[in-house]
Order: sequence, then structure tokens, then C-alpha cells
Amino acid sequence: RAMSAEDLYLDLLKKALTASLYDESAGHASNWLKVNNEVVTLPPGVALIQYRPLDEVARSEGRDWPLFGFTMAGTKRMDNIQHCLGRVLADGVPGDLIETGVWRGGAAILMRGMLAARGVTDRTVWVADSFEGLPPPTDDDRARAPKDPDHSKEAYLKVPLERVQENFRRFGLLDGQVRFLKGWFKDTLPAAPIERLAILRLDGDLYSSTRDALDALGHKVSPGGFVIVDDYHAWEGCRQAVDECRAARGITAPLVQVDWTAVYWRA
Repeated sequence: RAMSAEDLYLDLLKKALTASLYDESAGHASNWLKVNNEVVTLPPGVALIQYRPLDEVARSEGRDWPLFGFTMAGTKRMDNIQHCLGRVLADGVPGDLIETGVWRGGAAILMRGMLAARGVTDRTVWVADSFEGLPPPTDDDRARAPKDPDHSKEAYLKVPLERVQENFRRFGLLDGQVRFLKGWFKDTLPAAPIERLAILRLDGDLYSSTRDALDALGHKVSPGGFVIVDDYHAWEGCRQAVDECRAARGITAPLVQVDWTAVYWRA
């Protein structure tokens, strides 16, 4: 069938957010280089870009970190967001939408874009993040998943709140239907003024971050709503947190595979 105006808009939006339109987005930036076997640090604001051809399969599965773009989720996970939100809207499942762990905001921007395309004005997109990168793993994190990496000092992952807000604005999607929760999940999510959720998307990586989000918000997902877990197969701690919470709440809905790491289930 012919693509509708909404289909064309969302397809282009996903391609822009994942930067899969741009071959150059596969490049790698470095703030240092070697001169005569000595490491030279480049001045602030200057970077050395190493060109790499875009691997479309890797980008579709979110296996690479784009040089620019607004999400690392990849097109398959973005398609999944569109699918879940489409079902929620079609079935009239009540509640807002949230992503816990947003990086540059791309997945949440897609949610807001889809609401705008459908003319939906009675749902809020919640954008929850420290906006300071990942926290250092706790002792519990290390004990449960000693092989999970520590990205707490990774500058690439530290995206300030103002930058994420500006990203929404660039797409014409920064308005009163977008609300930001700045801080560690354990501090912000339990007190967040969220009554019901139609979509809970978890992208906190660590056991503690995933558990904090599920403990605070899992019971607010409406029947027929969706829980999406970005890191289930990539991070052992995340998988443990999800499995524990599902078992504790007697959740037997099957986990549906999205790509090599992400899964979701319907409440």
C-alpha cells in the first residue's frame, strides 16, 4: 500500500534520529593523536575524525555508537517503539509514556513525534535521566554482574539536560507534553507525579538502575501497556533485575525479542 503522510514522517524521523541517513555518522572522534610516538591532547572543541563506512546492519541493531545522531537504539528498536505506541493508541490503553535513561533523547523524541502526528494531546512523554551519564556500579552491581562494564567516566554518554531539551526543540517537539526528570532514578522516580503508564521503556543498563525504575514504576503500567527493556541481553545486571521483578510480581507474559539485546512484554 502507499505510505501515508504519517508513515513518511515517522520513517524519516527514525532515520534522522538514528543518523542512518548519513554515512559519516559511523566515524569515530578522538581528542588525541600520536606524534613521534607521543600522545598529544587536542585543544577543547577540536577532534580528530576517523572515517568509517556506515554498517547498515550494525546501525539497524544498535550495535555501534553513532558519531552524531540522537539515539544508539538502532532502527529495529525504534520500530518497536512505534509498534508498541501504535497498539496503545489503537486499543485506548490509558497512561503516559516514559523512557528511563535517554542519552540524547532520540527514543523519547520519537514517542513525542508519533503523538504529534496522531494529534494526541492528553498524554505526556516523561524523559528521565541523570543527564550526567551512567552512575558508577554499586557493590551490588559488581557482585551480581562482575563482567558488566563501568561507563561512568565515559564523556560520550554525558549529555546535559539543556542539550536534550534543545534536541526536542530542533524537531519542533519541545512543549508541555514533554516533562523531564533530572537525577538518579532512586531519587526522582518514586516521587514522580505519574499516575499511569502505557509504555515504560527501560534503558538504565545496570542492575541497580533497572531495579530502581521497575520498583518505582512497574506497578503503574496499565493492563495492555508495554514494558520495553533495551539492555536485557547485553547487560547481565539488567537481565537479573528484570527477571527478579517479573518473578516477584508473578508476571508470566512472554518476553518478545526485538533484536540481539532488547525485549518487551505486554502487561
